[in-house]
Amino acid sequence: MAAKIKKGDKVVVLTGKDKGKKGDVIAVFPKEERALVQGVNMVKRHEKPSQTTTGGIVTREAKVHLSNLAIQDPKTGNATRVGFKTLDDGRKVRFAKASGETIDG
Repeated sequence: MAAKIKKGDKVVVLTGKDKGKKGDVIAVFPKEERALVQGVNMVKRHEKPSQTTTGGIVTREAKVHLSNLAIQDPKTGNATRVGFKTLDDGRKVRFAKASGETIDG
């Protein structure tokens, strides 16, 4: 099945402690059905010092399940569902079901 959410997409969180927050997708993990979103689901981790980092308590993003994310509509900025359509030149693109705008250039 084609990916509805890809790296670099702007998404809205639908449920959980970060409900309503918006951010960019940093990475997608299709086998786990999860994604990393910038500034969403922040957790604290205790890290050991290494050659590159000083260690201590570090705040970073944790993975979010894809069912809790929705693409941000390019026209309105609200959450929208994603559909697929084929353009005249044969390209398959994603589009926002709410406004009909294409998500892929």
